[in-house]
Amino acid sequence: MPLVAHSKLPTFERLRSDGEPVVPREVALHQDIRELHIGLLNMMPDAALAATERQFFRLVGESNAIAQFYMHPFTLPELKRSAEAQQYVQEYYESFEQIQELGLDALIITGANVTQPDLALEPFWKPLIRVIDWAYENVTSTLCSCLATHAVLQFRYNQKRRPLGLKRWGVYAHRVVDRRHPLVSDVNTRFDVPHSRFNQIDRAQFEAAHLPVLVESEQAGVHLATSEDGFRIVFFQGHPEYDTVSLLKEYKREVMRFSRGERLDYPPLLDNYFSQRVRAILDEHQERVLAARAAGQVLPEFPESLVTASVDNTWHDTAEAVIDNWIGQVYQLTALERKRPFKEGVDPADPLGLGHKR
Repeated sequence: MPLVAHSKLPTFERLRSDGEPVVPREVALHQDIRELHIGLLNMMPDAALAATERQFFRLVGESNAIAQFYMHPFTLPELKRSAEAQQYVQEYYESFEQIQELGLDALIITGANVTQPDLALEPFWKPLIRVIDWAYENVTSTLCSCLATHAVLQFRYNQKRRPLGLKRWGVYAHRVVDRRHPLVSDVNTRFDVPHSRFNQIDRAQFEAAHLPVLVESEQAGVHLATSEDGFRIVFFQGHPEYDTVSLLKEYKREVMRFSRGERLDYPPLLDNYFSQRVRAILDEHQERVLAARAAGQVLPEFPESLVTASVDNTWHDTAEAVIDNWIGQVYQLTALERKRPFKEGVDPADPLGLGHKR
């Protein structure tokens, strides 16, 4: 069912132009379809702010739930932003206070860039805890992406992420390890997920916190897990929301940083993402960059146009299915009075009846 363009946020027009179902608010008001209000706490840096909106809005809008989706983006004022990004936030985003007054059916929390060795030292730490604590009591389910997962595991379950010593960067094969759970109902038992991170929460840490693991990878570790009740918090360590070219753009950014002298090493090629042809093109580009730097010549342009059409997406369909299952459960469990987390007769400690206990 459609997203409702209830504000002038440019992402709505961008999605509409991409063929996604988006309807104006005045049209939605004349349709007798149930509303679902979903918040997006967008903590991503300025360059990725709008792209992250589009990625998560698109996944929600592709759900099969019989509902109209009102998306409510907000961020944390403690996150440092450029004047241009700050103006964008002020013009199009809601405040957390407005979110609290409105109430939400579900919440998505994105990752964020970090600068400190301990997440508790980040300026967003206490404000993020405030949002998550509020959501735990007032929202049917909160979906945490990457850094948000690490933050919740640290402050709520005393499980600190560990440095990998490298960047887990690429597309990795995963398998469903608990097929009973509604979040993975009718989902392929094996599927790919992109990852892009330097730190990890290991399976043993999820188990120590009594958090059910649903999907994991031999290479990349746990991707999907839930809170002990099976649904109130959903944890992603990967990035199933990524567009086809998201990792390519990350790689290009790191190559440009090397070219400008902002990083000492040339970035390695991503795992399981580039074809042999693309790898050959990018290897040749690396040689040309290194030769130009050594000779003091102008650096060659990154061959993005040569490789974009050859990059495959092997994860979106499954990502869409998992999000659809998540929204379907939210739809079933959300009370008519939005600020009540669960319907009458539903055990808040085990809303899906899975028997997961702490």
